[in-house]
Amino acid sequence: MWNALLPVLLLIGSNVFMTFAWYGHLKFTDRPLWLVIVASWGIAFFEYCLQVPANRYGYAVFNPAQLKAMQEIITLGVFVVFSVFYLGAAIKWNHVAGFALIVIAAFLIFKD
Repeated sequence: MWNALLPVLLLIGSNVFMTFAWYGHLKFTDRPLWLVIVASWGIAFFEYCLQVPANRYGYAVFNPAQLKAMQEIITLGVFVVFSVFYLGAAIKWNHVAGFALIVIAAFLIFKD
């Protein structure tokens, strides 16, 4: 059980860092672009410190397509929370519908 859970937990942590690295600067549009690029790279370092072990440990339990599908679903979940609570952006019905289609795709990837 732990072998399957550890990669998921690492991917969640990794995606939190990734989302801040990619989108966190949108609240600071008054800052120079070079500065937010450097800051994003610094944040991304911690993303990779979790992402690489997640994939390494996950590969012992999941195949590569399953790892990628899992990562995409986790990314969407983290992004929705981040978008609503950090950026204050609304999630609309078409966003939910599109995300649901991606979840269905992931379901098919995990199907034997």
